[in-house]
Amino acid sequence: MRRKLVIAAVVVGVLVTTVAVVNSSRLWGDAAGDPPLLAHRGIAQTFPLDGVQNDTCTASRIHPPDHAYLENTLASMRAAFAAGADMLEFDVQVSADGRLVVFHDSMLECRTNGSGAVKDHPYEYLRGLDLGFGYTADGGATYPLRGTGVGLMPTVEEVVAAFPGRELLLDVKNDAEGGPVAAYLNTLPAERRATMAAYGGDTAMDVIRQQVPGFRAASKKIMGDCLVAYLAVGASGVVPGACAHIELHLPERYGRWLWGWPNLFVDRMRSVDTRVVLVAGDGPWSEGFDTAAALAQVPEGWSGWLWTNRTDVIAPRIR
Repeated sequence: MRRKLVIAAVVVGVLVTTVAVVNSSRLWGDAAGDPPLLAHRGIAQTFPLDGVQNDTCTASRIHPPDHAYLENTLASMRAAFAAGADMLEFDVQVSADGRLVVFHDSMLECRTNGSGAVKDHPYEYLRGLDLGFGYTADGGATYPLRGTGVGLMPTVEEVVAAFPGRELLLDVKNDAEGGPVAAYLNTLPAERRATMAAYGGDTAMDVIRQQVPGFRAASKKIMGDCLVAYLAVGASGVVPGACAHIELHLPERYGRWLWGWPNLFVDRMRSVDTRVVLVAGDGPWSEGFDTAAALAQVPEGWSGWLWTNRTDVIAPRIR
């Protein structure tokens, strides 16, 4: 019995050691080069995340501005690319007259001088709004960006035309918008679609993947299917089919539980044409790596993408 126990212990030890070696990011992961940067809504005004809920008006609690850019505008997007961004993320909704407009909130009252839902207004009305109207860092005593955003809400077509060949990530805000976004994507040449991706609700992403075959997408279900399958078989180095050619947006707090984390995991996903984007914090509010303190939480030698609202601050620190 003792001999059998010793043999069993040796076998278990060999298996554990083999799994550890096979999944050692230090041994096998590629940490060469600087991490590419995803510019969240261009260069944006940031705000403290403590106490933020789904209905919080984040424009009413911004940090004191040290730049004049407004998120989701062409000026903020150009500034992000000029500062060193490698990919641009922006928000997509559909106006009452069927235009694909670039704006985050479903309602207009928080950020603008408009009222009501984006979907209930034609683009002519939306275009005339002041996108900087509601921003304040002192509880409404002053509005330092008011008047600076008139006429700046772009359409998706304008964004795509403004940045030919650049990597673009569309955040489709509502499930009903999957169809219109898919229809637009199908008007583009295949080589342009190859530089684009989308994420959003499960229904919207299912529609886009069905109507635009081969398009890169992410949703909770898409990412969940990949990660559950990977946890089951990834110890062997196998990357499941559910992980192929998708977006993976991972909070840095949870990535450490994945086989081969950090850089071997990134290499495995890259081998199946999947992009791994690291998000700060625990993920629900698309928290970015926007400060030197936040960068300290990035795994050493990280070779995947970094999500940031402040490319202008982060790019000089990592390059």
